[in-house]
Amino acid sequence: MSQAGQLMPWQLPQQPAPGNKDSSLCVVAVDPVCLVRVQQAEQKANMPAKKKTKKATKKKPGKIENELEEQRRPSLLDVVVLQDHVALQRESLIRVQADRSDLRRCLRNMEQKLQHEIQDRRDISSALCQEELRKEKREREELEEEKDAAICDLQLKLDNMETDYEKILHETLDSLTSQLSVARQGWEDRSTSLHENYKQALSEFGLNALDV
Repeated sequence: MSQAGQLMPWQLPQQPAPGNKDSSLCVVAVDPVCLVRVQQAEQKANMPAKKKTKKATKKKPGKIENELEEQRRPSLLDVVVLQDHVALQRESLIRVQADRSDLRRCLRNMEQKLQHEIQDRRDISSALCQEELRKEKREREELEEEKDAAICDLQLKLDNMETDYEKILHETLDSLTSQLSVARQGWEDRSTSLHENYKQALSEFGLNALDV
């Protein structure tokens, strides 16, 4: 720690390196040029005053301390400025790391949402395909049922038509038989009547019907 009561750049808290899984490995966001300047200023501030040659006149102790204090002031000022610069760089690095973590978190969330949406779309598509298959199966079953019902109806109509045709045929044959019987009876009656008339006519002329 310097005389101004501030931490040196190499004494600042260290932050884990981004993307490094091993927490023991850390980096400090310190500009190398700034670090060299701080070290040089520290060395210059802690450097003892050069001894005067024997020819030089001796100065009073109070005056020497004032001169040393005046020489250290610029060095301490440089150290403070450099420390502020390093602190700013460190804060900038912390903000960048925080923004990077936020961006990575947002990216992971977006990837998870995208995966969920893709899976939902697949589930919806699969559900729609299954519903279509069930619908087609129902329609095919209904069509087959309608076809079977139509076939049964046609078969029933054919059976009824065959029964009706047989009935009509039997009725027609019975009617023809009756008509033939009536016609035969009429023919027989007419034939008998004619035969009697011829026999009577022959007998009037003295002829025998058996001889003719």
